[in-house]
Amino acid sequence: MVGRIGRPQGIKGEVTVEVRTDDPDERFAPGRQLQTDPPERGPLTIGASRQQGRYLIVWFEGLADRNAAELLRDTLLLVDVADLPPLADEDEYYDTQLIGLAAELEDGSSLGEVTDVLHLPGGDVLVVRRRHGTEALVPFVRAIVPTVDLTRRRVVVVPPGGLLALSDPDPEADD
Repeated sequence: MVGRIGRPQGIKGEVTVEVRTDDPDERFAPGRQLQTDPPERGPLTIGASRQQGRYLIVWFEGLADRNAAELLRDTLLLVDVADLPPLADEDEYYDTQLIGLAAELEDGSSLGEVTDVLHLPGGDVLVVRRRHGTEALVPFVRAIVPTVDLTRRRVVVVPPGGLLALSDPDPEADD
Protein backbone atom coordinates (compact mmCIF):
# COMPACT_ATOMS: atom_id res chain seq x y z
CA MET A 1 0.00 0.00 0.00
CA VAL A 2 1.33 3.41 -0.92
CA GLY A 3 -1.41 5.60 0.50
CA ARG A 4 -4.96 6.14 1.69
CA ILE A 5 -7.29 8.72 0.20
CA GLY A 6 -8.71 11.13 2.75
CA ARG A 7 -11.10 14.04 2.38
CA PRO A 8 -11.65 16.11 -0.74
CA GLN A 9 -9.52 19.26 -1.07
CA GLY A 10 -11.28 22.19 -2.69
CA ILE A 11 -13.95 21.91 -5.39
CA LYS A 12 -11.97 20.68 -8.41
CA GLY A 13 -11.75 16.98 -7.52
CA GLU A 14 -8.50 16.96 -5.57
CA VAL A 15 -8.11 14.72 -2.52
CA THR A 16 -5.77 14.50 0.42
CA VAL A 17 -3.63 11.36 0.54
CA GLU A 18 -2.01 9.92 3.63
CA VAL A 19 1.27 8.72 2.13
CA ARG A 20 2.53 5.27 3.15
CA THR A 21 5.53 4.86 0.90
CA ASP A 22 9.14 5.91 1.19
CA ASP A 23 9.15 7.08 -2.45
CA PRO A 24 6.15 9.41 -2.93
CA ASP A 25 7.79 11.28 -5.83
CA GLU A 26 7.90 8.04 -7.84
CA ARG A 27 4.57 6.55 -6.71
CA PHE A 28 2.56 9.76 -7.19
CA ALA A 29 4.18 11.05 -10.39
CA PRO A 30 1.76 12.29 -13.08
CA GLY A 31 0.73 9.46 -15.39
CA ARG A 32 1.38 6.77 -12.77
CA GLN A 33 -1.47 4.27 -12.39
CA LEU A 34 -2.41 2.89 -8.98
CA GLN A 35 -4.61 -0.05 -8.09
CA THR A 36 -7.27 0.41 -5.40
CA ASP A 37 -8.87 -1.39 -2.51
CA PRO A 38 -11.76 -1.75 -3.01
CA PRO A 39 -10.83 -2.70 -6.59
CA GLU A 40 -13.99 -1.32 -8.19
CA ARG A 41 -12.81 2.24 -7.43
CA GLY A 42 -9.80 1.98 -9.71
CA PRO A 43 -7.40 1.83 -11.25
CA LEU A 44 -6.66 5.54 -10.77
CA THR A 45 -4.19 7.56 -12.84
CA ILE A 46 -2.32 10.44 -11.20
CA GLY A 47 -3.04 13.73 -12.97
CA ALA A 48 -1.11 15.99 -10.59
CA SER A 49 0.21 15.98 -7.03
CA ARG A 50 1.74 18.45 -4.60
CA GLN A 51 2.81 18.39 -0.96
CA GLN A 52 0.74 20.47 1.47
CA GLY A 53 1.75 20.08 5.10
CA ARG A 54 1.77 16.46 6.13
CA TYR A 55 -0.57 15.43 3.31
CA LEU A 56 -0.12 15.02 -0.39
CA ILE A 57 -2.81 16.69 -2.50
CA VAL A 58 -3.61 14.56 -5.54
CA TRP A 59 -5.84 14.99 -8.55
CA PHE A 60 -6.70 11.79 -10.42
CA GLU A 61 -7.48 11.95 -14.13
CA GLY A 62 -11.21 12.02 -14.76
CA LEU A 63 -12.07 13.27 -11.27
CA ALA A 64 -14.25 16.27 -12.09
CA ASP A 65 -15.40 17.74 -8.79
CA ARG A 66 -15.65 17.52 -5.01
CA ASN A 67 -18.59 15.07 -5.16
CA ALA A 68 -16.59 12.61 -7.26
CA ALA A 69 -13.61 13.05 -4.91
CA GLU A 70 -15.80 12.30 -1.87
CA LEU A 71 -16.68 8.88 -3.34
CA LEU A 72 -12.99 7.90 -3.12
CA ARG A 73 -12.63 8.66 0.61
CA ASP A 74 -10.85 5.84 2.51
CA THR A 75 -9.76 4.10 -0.70
CA LEU A 76 -6.38 2.37 -0.31
CA LEU A 77 -3.88 3.01 -3.08
CA LEU A 78 -1.75 0.05 -4.15
CA VAL A 79 1.00 -0.80 -6.59
CA ASP A 80 1.29 -4.15 -8.30
CA VAL A 81 4.03 -6.30 -6.71
CA ALA A 82 5.44 -6.88 -10.20
CA ASP A 83 6.17 -3.12 -10.38
CA LEU A 84 8.16 -3.13 -7.15
CA PRO A 85 11.90 -3.72 -6.94
CA PRO A 86 12.98 -7.13 -5.68
CA LEU A 87 13.72 -7.29 -1.97
CA ALA A 88 17.32 -7.87 -0.94
CA ASP A 89 16.54 -10.41 1.78
CA GLU A 90 14.79 -13.65 0.83
CA ASP A 91 12.95 -13.54 4.18
CA GLU A 92 11.33 -10.17 3.42
CA TYR A 93 7.96 -9.80 1.75
CA TYR A 94 5.72 -7.02 0.56
CA ASP A 95 2.47 -6.83 2.53
CA THR A 96 0.49 -7.46 -0.64
CA GLN A 97 2.30 -10.79 -1.08
CA LEU A 98 1.17 -11.94 2.37
CA ILE A 99 -2.41 -10.67 2.46
CA GLY A 100 -4.75 -13.36 1.22
CA LEU A 101 -2.47 -16.30 2.03
CA ALA A 102 -3.99 -19.29 3.81
CA ALA A 103 -2.69 -19.70 7.35
CA GLU A 104 -2.21 -23.33 8.36
CA LEU A 105 -0.96 -25.13 11.44
CA GLU A 106 1.95 -27.57 11.18
CA ASP A 107 -0.43 -30.52 10.78
CA GLY A 108 -1.97 -28.86 7.70
CA SER A 109 -5.23 -27.87 9.40
CA SER A 110 -6.62 -24.49 8.49
CA LEU A 111 -6.12 -21.59 10.87
CA GLY A 112 -7.66 -18.96 8.59
CA GLU A 113 -6.52 -16.27 6.15
CA VAL A 114 -3.98 -13.47 6.45
CA THR A 115 -6.01 -10.26 6.12
CA ASP A 116 -3.47 -7.62 7.12
CA VAL A 117 0.11 -6.99 8.20
CA LEU A 118 0.66 -4.61 11.10
CA HIS A 119 3.99 -2.84 11.42
CA LEU A 120 4.25 -2.28 15.15
CA PRO A 121 7.19 -0.92 17.18
CA GLY A 122 7.94 -4.41 18.51
CA GLY A 123 7.88 -6.02 15.07
CA ASP A 124 5.54 -7.08 12.29
CA VAL A 125 2.33 -8.96 13.08
CA LEU A 126 0.10 -10.97 10.75
CA VAL A 127 -3.64 -10.49 11.25
CA VAL A 128 -5.29 -13.87 10.62
CA ARG A 129 -9.07 -14.02 10.28
CA ARG A 130 -10.00 -17.36 11.78
CA ARG A 131 -12.74 -19.62 10.43
CA HIS A 132 -15.17 -18.59 13.17
CA GLY A 133 -14.69 -14.88 12.44
CA THR A 134 -12.31 -13.72 15.16
CA GLU A 135 -8.83 -12.40 14.44
CA ALA A 136 -5.57 -13.84 15.70
CA LEU A 137 -2.53 -11.56 15.89
CA VAL A 138 0.50 -13.66 14.96
CA PRO A 139 4.01 -12.24 15.43
CA PHE A 140 5.74 -12.50 12.07
CA VAL A 141 8.96 -14.11 13.27
CA ARG A 142 10.60 -17.28 11.95
CA ALA A 143 10.00 -19.22 15.19
CA ILE A 144 6.22 -18.73 14.88
CA VAL A 145 5.87 -18.48 11.07
CA PRO A 146 8.63 -20.78 9.78
CA THR A 147 7.18 -21.21 6.28
CA VAL A 148 5.97 -18.65 3.75
CA ASP A 149 5.10 -20.43 0.52
CA LEU A 150 4.04 -17.86 -2.07
CA THR A 151 3.69 -20.52 -4.77
CA ARG A 152 1.18 -22.55 -2.74
CA ARG A 153 -0.32 -19.32 -1.28
CA ARG A 154 0.11 -20.33 2.38
CA VAL A 155 1.98 -19.66 5.60
CA VAL A 156 2.59 -22.22 8.32
CA VAL A 157 2.03 -21.03 11.88
CA VAL A 158 3.55 -22.72 14.95
CA PRO A 159 1.78 -20.83 17.73
CA PRO A 160 3.28 -20.70 21.20
CA GLY A 161 1.01 -21.89 24.00
CA GLY A 162 -1.97 -19.61 24.56
CA LEU A 163 -1.55 -17.46 21.44
CA LEU A 164 -4.62 -18.82 19.66
CA ALA A 165 -6.68 -18.98 22.86
CA LEU A 166 -6.76 -15.19 22.76
CA SER A 167 -8.84 -15.35 19.57
CA ASP A 168 -10.94 -18.42 20.39
CA PRO A 169 -14.69 -17.75 20.46
CA ASP A 170 -16.08 -17.14 23.92
CA PRO A 171 -18.07 -20.30 24.79
CA GLU A 172 -20.35 -18.23 27.04
CA ALA A 173 -21.15 -15.75 24.26
CA ASP A 174 -23.97 -17.97 22.96
CA ASP A 175 -25.81 -17.84 26.29
